[in-house]
Amino acid sequence: MAKKTTLDIKRMIENRLKDEKWRFIYDREKEDLRIEGKESQKGMSVSLNSAVAKYESEGEAAFEELIYYVEEALAAMHSETVFLEEQVLPVIRATSFPTEKEEGNLFVTSEHTAETRVYYAIDSEKTYQLIDENLLTKSGYTKEQIHTMALFNLRKMPANIKEDTVAENIFYFVRTNDGYDASRVLNGTFLKEIQSKVKGELLLGIPHGDVLIIADIRNNVGYDIMAQMNMSFFASGKIPITSLSFAYENEKLTPVFILGKQKKQ
Repeated sequence: MAKKTTLDIKRMIENRLKDEKWRFIYDREKEDLRIEGKESQKGMSVSLNSAVAKYESEGEAAFEELIYYVEEALAAMHSETVFLEEQVLPVIRATSFPTEKEEGNLFVTSEHTAETRVYYAIDSEKTYQLIDENLLTKSGYTKEQIHTMALFNLRKMPANIKEDTVAENIFYFVRTNDGYDASRVLNGTFLKEIQSKVKGELLLGIPHGDVLIIADIRNNVGYDIMAQMNMSFFASGKIPITSLSFAYENEKLTPVFILGKQKKQ
């Protein structure tokens, strides 16, 4: 497979998304390509360096995935949002994630931990749109009502769990692949069910948006394994959140720093 340059990827994107309604703006210094509507000026930027790196490791499939997400994001930006209560869901993101959609228009969020923040999304079959303050105003709902809707809908969603035992420690992996696996850390009913099975210390990992790790730590080796798992998932995730582990007690999450087969809080 021939190596691609940033300019190669730029041309490939422009050719695939060629349409009179889109404008392409290339930032040579940042190696970013912005795609936006000519009339709306709404759009998104693609890091060409990241796209090249992913293409080199995953090939054509990586490019097709990139085009898919760009097309879905642009479509969501340029369509009238229909606000349906049953489509509202919570989304966990790192605190480094942007807090505003555009200048002066904040996303609707709730505090979670020092590492994580809760956003809210309107989910459709193919994509989702984060709820911002403008959309909240149009909906007629309050932030508290949105939060209640989101948690109610989350509790109705099934969770596919894979269980694994490593050095006598039990690990549960929630990977339903619906975009809300990390969000299930907000489902208190689900966590209580898991907690009732745990014989050691319960730790949770939220390394990226598409996985939730639940660990029943029964010996010191388990802490190291949990730390390694979190770091591995964090490094490979499309939407990294945090490599830290969390202790779960009294329905609260507390960061746990793991060093050399020991834990420090």
